Amino acid sequence: MTTISIIVAIAENNAIGKGNQLLWHLSEDLKRFKKLTTGKTVIMGKKTFESLPVRPLPNRRNVVITDNPNEKIEGCEMAYSIEDAVSKCTPEDENFIIGGGSVYKQFMPIADKFYLTKVHVPFEADIFYPEIDFSKWELIEKTEGIVDEKNPYPHTFLVYERK
Repeated sequence: MTTISIIVAIAENNAIGKGNQLLWHLSEDLKRFKKLTTGKTVIMGKKTFESLPVRPLPNRRNVVITDNPNEKIEGCEMAYSIEDAVSKCTPEDENFIIGGGSVYKQFMPIADKFYLTKVHVPFEADIFYPEIDFSKWELIEKTEGIVDEKNPYPHTFLVYERK
């Protein structure tokens, strides 16, 4: 069965981005993201793709959602709707939704798993994660992040499965 997983880092105030950039740098979170998504399909909106430091993400199948039917991006598969993106998911494997805000909102009702990095600081932002109804999710894993020079903000790694 196809598994759709959301992976996101959210600030205390649900902030996830500003000016099409991440709000913080947590080395531990970036390593976790790479470990979980390498070898998998990652699905994102075009703005998220444009914000990536390396495009497309290496060693992953990159699916970019755009509403422009003529758009093609080298090294990526294009999807022209959420339904089209779902149809491109790899069956029998985990497929990761990696942003941005509107893509997360549209995938929340159909996601099977939810990898959340909660950054315990509020940030100024222009993109926020949609409200999460935690009554629909069961916490299956919780790990406190390490705060050090490469990880300056307190954070927690959480994994949820849909109830």
